[in-house]
Amino acid sequence: MTLATVITLIRLALIPVFAWIAVKYGQSVDAGSAEESLRWLAVTVYTLASALDGLDGWIARHFNQKSITGAILDPLTDKALLMTGLITATFVNWGTDWHLPVWFIVLVIVRDLEIIGGILILYRINKNVPIEPHWTGKVCTVTQMIAMGWIMLKFDHIDLIFPTILATVFNIWSGYEYFMMGYRQLPGKSCS
Repeated sequence: MTLATVITLIRLALIPVFAWIAVKYGQSVDAGSAEESLRWLAVTVYTLASALDGLDGWIARHFNQKSITGAILDPLTDKALLMTGLITATFVNWGTDWHLPVWFIVLVIVRDLEIIGGILILYRINKNVPIEPHWTGKVCTVTQMIAMGWIMLKFDHIDLIFPTILATVFNIWSGYEYFMMGYRQLPGKSCS
């Protein structure tokens, strides 16, 4: 097992730790005595797990530690970390009415299921699915992280609807782009 894979496994182990701390913080908010140290600990654990993503990638490239396990595990860990963060930002009480709306997390999940379903369908038809990230997908991820950070860091001086709308726009846009990318890979289909 490579060092890069070990770091990815550490990141994976930090996800339930983050979720547990976030839930405990939400419970303290519900009880009327928010333990801000728990909120900052949740932010720290999430930030550490996110930062280790860059480290494991750098180690894999710099020390030629690329592996099939890492190639599969790393993006799955990325998605699990982001989804766990978004779910806690939606369902954990971070303050008085301070959470992402449920429709937002539903939209995120529907987009991800569309992408996974499309890949499975294309693989069944073509036995090959060239997957290339689209810039809107990368921006979508960044805007989702901004919305989630908005919650956890309590940037309540600007309404939460603004980062939520921005993330929604890129969620829909990237979902469309990935749909069209898949559509073009169907036999006999070609569109611009």
